[in-house]
Amino acid sequence: MKVVVVDYGSGNLTSAAKAVERAALERGVAADVIVSGDAKIVGSADRLVVPGQGAFADCRAGLLAVPGLFDAVQDVAITKARPFFGICVGMQLMCEAGLEFGTHPGFGWIQGKCEKFDLPPQFKIPHMGWNELTVTQDGHPVMRDVATGEHVYFVHSYHLTDVPAAQILATSDYGRPVVAIVGRDNLVGTQFHVEKSQATGLKLLGNFLEWTP
Repeated sequence: MKVVVVDYGSGNLTSAAKAVERAALERGVAADVIVSGDAKIVGSADRLVVPGQGAFADCRAGLLAVPGLFDAVQDVAITKARPFFGICVGMQLMCEAGLEFGTHPGFGWIQGKCEKFDLPPQFKIPHMGWNELTVTQDGHPVMRDVATGEHVYFVHSYHLTDVPAAQILATSDYGRPVVAIVGRDNLVGTQFHVEKSQATGLKLLGNFLEWTP
């Protein structure tokens, strides 16, 4: 199995790749984990992982700046319908639009938009640190053995809104409900950093590697 962690100049690439490798080892999955921004390599992937850090628009621009890269991602994830995992801004890019420093189109794979937190003053922005999950769809294969109350690690100032309930797999709470995991068809994404979320993060990645949508 070729798992490509997409390198477009944004994201915790080394940590994400090592987490995927560890999850594969723990599950006994034979996986060749490659970090690459080469469109041909990305286009040949059996599974894609797209991390992301920073601003929505910057991540989108970085992906589009590499010749053929977005087309390769779109081909694997949508045309070929191979498993796709977006992490943090990599998840946010899956939605219809990001409202950070203007309005910028997303991939349009998940309904909704990415907006800045509007919170009471006692809640610091960015939302940073460990927080509990509330599982809303425990029947999804990627959610196997992931329970409400497990803790995962967040770092973000923007969050997804207007996402249909059918596409939300888990939420968290930070002054308001926060979309934590989204999914539809062969696509999943986490607002939190799976690569920093220890046992729960490895569990999700392991489920992703074993998933046959």
